[in-house]
Amino acid sequence: MTVTVEARRRRAEIASARGALRSSAAGPEGVREEIRASWARSAATVAPDLDVAPMSDPHDVERVWRGSPLQHAVRVMGPQLERAAEDGDLVVAVTDASARILWTSAGRVMRRRAESVGFAPGGRWDEASVGTNALDLALRTGTLSTVWSAEHYAHAVEGWVCWAAPVYDERTGRALGVVDLSTTWDRAQPLGPATAGALAQLVQHAASTAGPSQGLDQPTPQVLELTLLGPGEARLGGRRLPLTRRQLEVLALLALHPEGLSLPELHASLYGDAPVTTSTLKAEVSHVRAALGGALTSRPYRLALPVRTDVDAVLDAVAQGEPAAAAERYGGDLLAGTESPELRQTASYVTCAVREALLAAPVAEAALRWARTCPWDAEVLAAALAAAPTGAPSRALLAARLKAAEE
Repeated sequence: MTVTVEARRRRAEIASARGALRSSAAGPEGVREEIRASWARSAATVAPDLDVAPMSDPHDVERVWRGSPLQHAVRVMGPQLERAAEDGDLVVAVTDASARILWTSAGRVMRRRAESVGFAPGGRWDEASVGTNALDLALRTGTLSTVWSAEHYAHAVEGWVCWAAPVYDERTGRALGVVDLSTTWDRAQPLGPATAGALAQLVQHAASTAGPSQGLDQPTPQVLELTLLGPGEARLGGRRLPLTRRQLEVLALLALHPEGLSLPELHASLYGDAPVTTSTLKAEVSHVRAALGGALTSRPYRLALPVRTDVDAVLDAVAQGEPAAAAERYGGDLLAGTESPELRQTASYVTCAVREALLAAPVAEAALRWARTCPWDAEVLAAALAAAPTGAPSRALLAARLKAAEE
């Protein structure tokens, strides 16, 4: 019997067991206990015909990724993970401790399939969101887990096989996330589980070298500081970098995508439909790489050093319920006047996030700080004026600013 015939028989048996369970027949035989238990839990929150995973806010995912030691591990292990994806036509994923995907690399076939079902950065693959899957099971059991074909609860991935292994912080023992390898059931290889386990161990070891525990003999990498809200500038180790406006836009896009961007992705994000050659973009990237002392990788383009941006500072203040701090740190539109379609979209998102926070919790001090940058925003000033106590000293100033904004 060939592997393919055996695989087809096994898949049919599991699918039959799933059908028996859904029809309230006798408990399915030949199905692992952890899978049966997961099916039962999944039935309470997930529709079997789910066709795509829910997605988290991309800005939240990027902030989590930047603060995770797994980002350092992927920088170190990236070539091996990418090679595993290409050689095996797999999708390799790294998640956080809630089974939310932070980073992926995929072979030609699996890349398209993964994106179509939300198996991409931001995808939520916890059991409550998508049902039985290897990523959640590995975190739940603390061991290497396999979920094969129809063992998945959601219809979208019934044709997949996934091997996932947990990754731990070697200093504290807490779970950081998982490393997962996925492909279609008919492409499954016997070495899949062993490969997933080995890669997870390597990622775990690399993650342990991040942060304060790095050896004293290792140089501390310089921090790239990007001021993007307003005119914009970049500083490396406190030194201002002599970059053109376009090169600063390249840096901004790479900072927004810590997982990296391919040449076509960066071109589309920077130029949109403008008729600019890839050779022009490569030249811009070369200038940026030289300015960073080589700390910019290729395939994909990715910043290989710590990054801090005022965009993160503003969005963090909004997330923490500190509208005054957000308004203080907001220096204006993100690279005002940029023609990059993605940067313009991000600029709108940041501005709207701060405005919504100011309108939801109107405070005089925050509104007055906002008015320094956006003096025309009468709505924020009016909300703060309406909320200010009668007789408060700030009322007169708010009224004056509101009058000026309305004129």
